[in-house]
This record gives sequence, C-alpha cells and structure tokens, in this order.
Amino acid sequence: MSYAAYVFDAYGTLFDVHAAVRRHAEAIGPDGQAFSELWRAKQLEYSWVRSLMGVYVDFWELTEQSLDHAFQRFPSADPKLKKPLLDAYWALDCYPEVPAVLKGLKERGARIAILSNGSPAMLASAVKNAALDIIIDDVFSVDAVKAFKTAPAVYDLVTTSYRLYPQAVSFQSSNRWDVAGATKFGFRTVWINRADSPDEYKDSGPSLILPSLESLQFGI
Repeated sequence: MSYAAYVFDAYGTLFDVHAAVRRHAEAIGPDGQAFSELWRAKQLEYSWVRSLMGVYVDFWELTEQSLDHAFQRFPSADPKLKKPLLDAYWALDCYPEVPAVLKGLKERGARIAILSNGSPAMLASAVKNAALDIIIDDVFSVDAVKAFKTAPAVYDLVTTSYRLYPQAVSFQSSNRWDVAGATKFGFRTVWINRADSPDEYKDSGPSLILPSLESLQFGI
C-alpha cells in the first residue's frame, strides 16, 4: 500500500545519535559508549520532564544540558571535549540506507518529510550535511508548537500542513515511545528497531516493525 506522505523522525531514525561520540572515541576513552548512551537518555528525559511541567526549552539547549550531565557522571571524559562533541552533533552521520530509501519513496510520488524534536537550526544542519536537502520536501520541528513529542499537537503539524487524514501518513521512528504517540494520533506507524529491543506500549503497537529503513524503498 502506498501513502501520500512518508514522515520520519530524525535522531536515531535517519541520523545516528552516537556518531558524535564515536568521532571522538579515542579522546573520551573506555567509557565512550556508556557516555554516549547517557547523553542520549538524558536528552530525551529532559524533553519529557519539560513537557510534563508545561515548559518548553529549545532542544539544542537540552542537548547541551544533557551533555554537561554526562561529563559529571563520567569524570574520565575531558570536559574540553564539550565543544568538539557539540560541533559533531550538528553534522551527525545518516544511516547508510537513508539516501536511497528516501529517494525511492520520492520517486513513487510520495511527500518526504521529517518530524522531530530538534530545533529548526539543528535539523537544517543535519539535513544539509547528509545531502538530504535535495530529497526531503519539508522539515517539521516541534518548535512550531512549543511542545515535545508525544504531544498530539506535534503530529498534527503534518496533517494540518498537508491537509491529510492521519491514515494517509506513514510515520517511521526508531523510538518506540514516539511510535506509540504517532499510533495513538492515527498515523500508520513503522518502528525501525535497529537495536532489536523488546516491544513496549502494547496498547499502541506499530503497524510494522523493521530492522532498518531499507525495506521501505519497496513501497511497503
């Protein structure tokens, strides 16, 4: 079945959130993987807590705050690496299959978009660095509604802009909680389970589970 629009989460789905630390792995030392995982976990936690508080803080500011926390938790990592790590986050690597998949879907006539917690500047940098700006039609940032996923107003950015019913949109995310929110909103959802993680949120299950985005280029 084809969809009018294929909408993708950015971080962890199109872009590898651990690429920044990996570029500086030698300088960070043996705690690099745990450091990166904590940075990401706190980045998300901070967005959820702010949402519950009814407070909006730019995602880039949350990214910096969560990195500061990671340095505090891992004193073996040199705080002088803060700027290089943040600079690297502006130009994260996309996953290898991404360009071909997005191009294939676009050639089938679908709209291609990003829907992300990221700030507009962060997303513009990531998209341009990965040379996806010639493929992606629109980039939707939560900054427009000053609320983070999984607020329904975030997913409504797509349906309102495109004047589509939710069921005409296929939404892809590597974040199971994001998939749950999008499913509840009414999107057809695809969980990109890159880490082979156990399923959660059984009351808001995805329409499809894939190990990567690769199969999407065949129009499933």
